[in-house]
Amino acid sequence: MSTQDYIEDNKDRFLDELFELLRIPSISADSAYKADVRKTAEYVEQKLRDAGADKVCLEETSGNPIVYGEKMIDASKPTILVYGHYDVQPSVPDELWNTPPFEPTLIDGNIYARGACDDKGQFYMHLKAFEAMVASGDLHCNVKFMIEGEEEVGSTNLGPYVKANAEKLAADVVLISDTGMIANDIPSIDTGLRGLSYVEVEVTGPKIDLHSGTYGGAVANPINVLSSMIASLHDENRKITIPGFYDKVLEVSDEERSEMAKTPFDLEEYKKELDVDEVLGEAGFSTIERTGIRPTLDVNGIWGGYIGEGAKTVLPSKAFAKISMRLVPNQNSSEISDLFQKHFESIAPKSVRVKVSIHHGGEPALTPTDSKAYLAAARAMEKTFGKKPVPTRGGGSIPIVALFEEVLGLKTVLFGFGLDSDAIHSPNEKYGLFNFYRGIETIPYFYQYFAED
Repeated sequence: MSTQDYIEDNKDRFLDELFELLRIPSISADSAYKADVRKTAEYVEQKLRDAGADKVCLEETSGNPIVYGEKMIDASKPTILVYGHYDVQPSVPDELWNTPPFEPTLIDGNIYARGACDDKGQFYMHLKAFEAMVASGDLHCNVKFMIEGEEEVGSTNLGPYVKANAEKLAADVVLISDTGMIANDIPSIDTGLRGLSYVEVEVTGPKIDLHSGTYGGAVANPINVLSSMIASLHDENRKITIPGFYDKVLEVSDEERSEMAKTPFDLEEYKKELDVDEVLGEAGFSTIERTGIRPTLDVNGIWGGYIGEGAKTVLPSKAFAKISMRLVPNQNSSEISDLFQKHFESIAPKSVRVKVSIHHGGEPALTPTDSKAYLAAARAMEKTFGKKPVPTRGGGSIPIVALFEEVLGLKTVLFGFGLDSDAIHSPNEKYGLFNFYRGIETIPYFYQYFAED
């Protein structure tokens, strides 16, 4: 039986297994779900073993375990290191979900569940493609799997693990499906990722909440102050005002920008999909450029004071915000975090105290489009989609990509099958059946083409 026949005969089981995986709430950001995170790791461990991998185990870390497995068929053949993550983002606010976030629901050809696209549905494609290749005797490359459980909280323990196991993880290329493509009829491959600096800020005024009638207008309101400070981080052209922020930004040539402009993109459809009347971003750049080649600063959460039902007239003691900065090549996450901290502290009025906590970060990455691995991926997509994929720049961050290059000396192929409309990190996250199955069908062709001389 051929690999593709095996996939076709086992599609229903593959989907049932994915649903089982999606039902486990592996939220790494919330310690209340630690047992579920481990249960998920154990599920992946078993499925990797069932698929035919050898030396399958849970590699313990000071945090969540890493699932490892391998299949070394011939030392003369190339080796692929498959990376993915089994942890997911929190599902809150749950009331905005149309279906339960951890009860996968199939509607109009889409799987709705937290983690459906990011990244359970996508890394599981690799396990099932591997199973099909092993079962059909059509595995052309050696393969190593490394599926972690802390990607959504910065992969704190993966870096030390990779550095300590560099020889064990030796390979010829890293294959990751944690990105997307333009559309189901316009396949694409990301050739770059932005880096990330993530911080939390705390603004403190009076030592306790105060009566807004007695003290309002006389004492600084931390929420008002924080709002003004955040507003000052962009100028009228939506450029970030932190001194030195753009000093190392890699400027993209006019020729490259002209090529990016050829990417199929309908701005009106984009606005319609998001239900917005207009887009907003740094002046002088298109929407595609703003999300691919330019750095950004965004507030991811802001809170303080009374937010319960009804009214409570208080002047709050504290206000908080979580802020992320997406970085482009040549920017360094530690340097940007330091620049942010110094600037934010410097613009605080004396009427409040400011604390900046630096959480996690990651470095931007670029991948070549003329490498053997990229060309194999492009051929594989052309085989199953019937057209050549478009090279694109991804706006998201996968910090481990830069680490793989630094420690293992490996470039990465970002072999994603998701869509921008899949609402990752948001309520009603989804992943198309088409995408799930097309990924499983395409991955074996990558192995085949990558193994060719």
